[in-house]
Amino acid sequence: MISDEQLDLYRVEGIKVRVVRDADPANDVRGIVVAWDDSSVLIRKPNRRVVKLSREYVIQPADQPRPDFV
Repeated sequence: MISDEQLDLYRVEGIKVRVVRDADPANDVRGIVVAWDDSSVLIRKPNRRVVKLSREYVIQPADQPRPDFV
């Protein structure tokens, strides 16, 4: 699970993130971190919709290479 400090860094600096939910890249969610609690994170997508996702997913900067799943 991603740390509160890392999420705060993404939020304060406005870093666009990618949330990797499974092996299919089409299911990734991209946007900026808006808020979070102990179990979930809110991501604002480019179309301004807000999505609530689990913090158990891989959350990384969008400009980094996507992790490979086997």
